[in-house]
Parts: sequence; structure tokens; C-alpha cells
Amino acid sequence: MAGRIDTRLKDLGIELPQAAAPVAAYVPYTISGNTLYISGQVTVWNGERRFLGKVGQDFTVEQGKDAARLCGLNIIAQAKAACGGDLDRVVRVLRLGGFVNSGPDFHEHPQVINGASELMMEVFGEAGKHARAAVGAPSLPGNVAVEVDAVLEIA
Repeated sequence: MAGRIDTRLKDLGIELPQAAAPVAAYVPYTISGNTLYISGQVTVWNGERRFLGKVGQDFTVEQGKDAARLCGLNIIAQAKAACGGDLDRVVRVLRLGGFVNSGPDFHEHPQVINGASELMMEVFGEAGKHARAAVGAPSLPGNVAVEVDAVLEIA
């Protein structure tokens, strides 16, 4: 039987990618008490890297926002894996940390990371509202345009 969040995803027409395996010396998530820490998720869809390059140079802000949304989908996929497949265990999205691969003259990082933030609110409703950081980086792993990590409260 599908849970409330799985039903919401279906109603919104949102498909989740497979939870990505780590590519270096880390784990995709850790849990301490009721806090779920999700490692930085990049612009990968089922193993295929997408959005390679810099926002503001290779991609528009709107495309960067789409890249951040993809990171958000990967965050939700990791949360689902961490919660044994039950996204209804997510009590609240506490914080997102967003990194935008951009040049020194790019200043619209918050608008880009809105792609992940808006997804969290779309999927989790009030519980998706969160604290956040949105910063620029001169490069990101694999030349991806965006990386986002997350901290969630789970039951």
C-alpha cells in the first residue's frame, strides 16, 4: 500500500531516480537519533550525469533551477532508501545546503537553489519548509552544475 508521500509524488507526476551509490570515501546518508543527514547529491539521473558546466555561462538560471530540482529528487530518493522505503517517516526537512558551479560574476545562487527548495515544499507541504544556504563554487565534482545536501527529521 502506497504511503501518503508516495501518493503525493504520483499525483504530482514525479518519478524518483534510483538512490545513487557513493563515488568516493563516504556513505550516502547517516542517521543519528531522529536526524537524517544526506550527503551532497548531484545532477545524476539513474547513473547518467546531467547539467555539466557552469550556471550563468553554460546554463541559464532557469536551467540551473532544473538542475537543483534534480538534486532534490536525488535527496528524496536517498531519504526513501534511508527510511526503508517509507517516505511518510520524514517529519520535516530541516536544512538544505546548495552549491552552484558558477563564475565570480554570478550572483543568483538563491534563485538556482530554489529548484530544490520548491520541490521539498511541493512534496512535503509545510514539513518541506527549511533553513538553507546557497553559495557559489568555482567547480563541483564531475563538473556538475549544482550539488545539494540535506538534513531531515525522521520518525
